[in-house]
Amino acid sequence: MRCIVTGAAGFIGSHLCERLLADGHAVTGIDCFTDYYPRAIKERNLASFRAHPQFTLRELDLSQGVPADVAAGAEWVFHLAAMAGLTRSWLDFDSYNKHNLTATHRLLEALKGSPTLKRIIYASTSSVYGKYASGDEALPTRPGSPYGITKLASEQLCRVYGDEFGVPAVVLRYFSVYGPRQRPEMGYHLFINAILQGKPIKLTGDGLQVRGNTYISDCVEATIRATQAMPGEVFNLGGGELVTVLEVFKKLERIIGKPAIIERHPPRPGDQLATGADVTKLFRHLGWKPTTSIDEGLAKQVEWQKTLN
Repeated sequence: MRCIVTGAAGFIGSHLCERLLADGHAVTGIDCFTDYYPRAIKERNLASFRAHPQFTLRELDLSQGVPADVAAGAEWVFHLAAMAGLTRSWLDFDSYNKHNLTATHRLLEALKGSPTLKRIIYASTSSVYGKYASGDEALPTRPGSPYGITKLASEQLCRVYGDEFGVPAVVLRYFSVYGPRQRPEMGYHLFINAILQGKPIKLTGDGLQVRGNTYISDCVEATIRATQAMPGEVFNLGGGELVTVLEVFKKLERIIGKPAIIERHPPRPGDQLATGADVTKLFRHLGWKPTTSIDEGLAKQVEWQKTLN
C-alpha cells in the first residue's frame, strides 16, 4: 500500500511508520515539527527509518493545505498529527484549533474524491469523553478541556466528509498510550525520569486517578487493523488493565529499585479522573486485543529511558 502518516516524527507516528515499512508498504511521513517539544527528540524518533528507500518525509503544516502531489495515489492515510496534552490547550487555544481542527479539515479536503483512497484512520482520544472515560463507545462525549473539544470536532468533520463526500474514515479513540519514545511531558516519562534521577515527582491530585494504559506496539497493531474496518466506525483503543497513578509509582519503584519521592500539587483543570476502554467492539470487528501487560510495558519504557540519561 501507499501510506501517508501525519505526525510521523511523533511518539506513535514514528512507531507506526516503522511497522508499515517493515510490512513492505511505501510511507510518506508528514510533520511540521511544532515547538510543543524539542525538534531533536522528533529527529531521534525518525532516525531508525529516515533513510529507508520506501520512506519519504515531507515537512508540512497541514493547516496551510496539502499539496496535490502528496495526497495523490494514497491508499491508507493515518492522521495522527495534532497538538496534544490538556494543560497547554487552556493557554494556547489558537494553536490547538489550527493543528487539530483546521489541519484535519484541510486533509479531508485534499482526500475528497480520491479514486485510490481506501481508508483514513483518524487518531482521536479518550479526552472526548471528559473526566470519566470508562466504558464503551456509547459513553456520552463531554470533553473537559479545549484539547478534547478540538479532537471531538475533528471526529465530526470525519463523519461529515464521510456522509457527504464518501471519505472512508474510521475513528480510533486512544487511551493513555505509553512505551519507548513517549513524549517527554507525558506522565510515565516524567515519573520514570524522576525516580531514575532521585528527583521529586509532581503528583497532581490525589493519585487515585484511574488509567487504562495501552502499550505502543498494541496501539500500532490496532491502528493498522483499523484499515479493514467499515468506514464510519468509531472504536475505543485501550490496553485493558486499570491502575491508579499511585499503583504505577509502586510498580516503577519495584522495576527501578529506587523509591519515588512524591511532591503533591492541586489537580489540573480538565484532568481525567478515570479512563478505561471497553474494547469489545474492536475485538468483535477486527479480532484485536492487547497483548502487553502494564508491568511488561513499563519495564520496556524504563529500559529505553535509561539509554537517554
